[in-house]
Amino acid sequence: MDDISHVMKDVSEYISEALSKPLPDEVAEKAKHHLLDSIAAMVSGSTLKPGRYAVQYIREQGGAPEAQVINSDILTSAVNAAWANGMLAHADETDDSHAPSTSHPGCVVTPAALAAAERENASGAELLRAFVLGYDICCRINRAVGSHNLSNAHRATYSVGGTFGAASAAAALMKLSADEVRHVFSYAGQQVSGLGSWRRDTEHIEKAFVFGGMPARNGVAAATMAAAGFTAVDDVLSGPDNFFVAFSPEPDPEQLTHALGEHFEVMVTNIKRWPVGSPIQALISSLTALMDEHDVTPENAASITLRLPERVTGLVGDTPMPDINARYLAAATLIDGTLTFEATQDYERLHDPELLKLKERIELVGDSRLNDTDPPRQGIVEVETTEGEKLQHHTKAVRGTADNPMPKEEVEDKARGLLKLVLTPDEEDAMVEGIWNIEEVESVRQFRQHLKS
Repeated sequence: MDDISHVMKDVSEYISEALSKPLPDEVAEKAKHHLLDSIAAMVSGSTLKPGRYAVQYIREQGGAPEAQVINSDILTSAVNAAWANGMLAHADETDDSHAPSTSHPGCVVTPAALAAAERENASGAELLRAFVLGYDICCRINRAVGSHNLSNAHRATYSVGGTFGAASAAAALMKLSADEVRHVFSYAGQQVSGLGSWRRDTEHIEKAFVFGGMPARNGVAAATMAAAGFTAVDDVLSGPDNFFVAFSPEPDPEQLTHALGEHFEVMVTNIKRWPVGSPIQALISSLTALMDEHDVTPENAASITLRLPERVTGLVGDTPMPDINARYLAAATLIDGTLTFEATQDYERLHDPELLKLKERIELVGDSRLNDTDPPRQGIVEVETTEGEKLQHHTKAVRGTADNPMPKEEVEDKARGLLKLVLTPDEEDAMVEGIWNIEEVESVRQFRQHLKS
């Protein structure tokens, strides 16, 4: 053990013991919010192109019947199920996000934990503890590497931490020893990948793979390999050519274990109020507030200015993906009176003459005043009416973020709005109640009956 760093020793022992450690009540409650939110994202994602492609692809791969692919009749290997369900979970922009680490833990940890839990016939309580663990490791890896370092190297921050988060959740559920967990980390490190070129994807398919499918698959693969007896380097986090020096010019490995077991990352993870990209949340919140407070409509809005931090305007400009096209989403919200999931996925509507005409009156501006705010990702909407009145709304703490969290009732309402796209009312009720009472679930395999087509 002398050549194993204390960081590797501490994190591997923590993961190997995670299932035996009860969660604080408030952490368990918040985790349920995110578990339900993530499952709802997978269910709705199964209806979209990335989800449909993933299901068909995995259907052709076969595999031992260990875990279910959501909204299908497919039972396949845990690795394959995590892969497909990860793509479903980020088939659009409804899944959660963790701003401090620039990661989307839900779309990778949830499919990995579900697949491993089914494989191991784990209980609901075990699933929940592994789920929280996955969030902790996913977010802490990125902080230890430095998300800005990954971005500067043109890497995808989402798949780096995600791979380790998925691997950790799966390793815990497979009840691997600390020695085996160290080997899991070595195989996870070897598989970490993802390029910033995902930003050029036009159909959300590659993006779904990078954010969810690939890291979920690779993390579960690392755990199953160690469970099968594969040996590996005992400490990929230190020594020659280690993970941290390969991925960062200035790593801080201590971030991985600092306050581990005391500070839980799920507590500061955001749930999206609206099914759109994170930078647009503030804009839709401000726009709907102006609509409610001042009766702003397409008819009386002479011009609209959307203000965001300068660094994100390129991501949400006139992209061919409706759920991250800020001007399109603002126009659709005005016309419809609110923002619906259906509007965020309507590629044909991007070219609708009525919407395009309204869109001409909407301008997206990068505003330096919003570049480094606390809380982050603020947005301002300015409206000049046809009568010359000038209105403004500034959203500072976006609903659903750690600074303005959604209560249980709102989380459930959002989830039900997505679940009903696929599930019957009885299946929907059973799924929701099953998550709220997950500590009483004897086997995670019980969820299969509610989530198959």
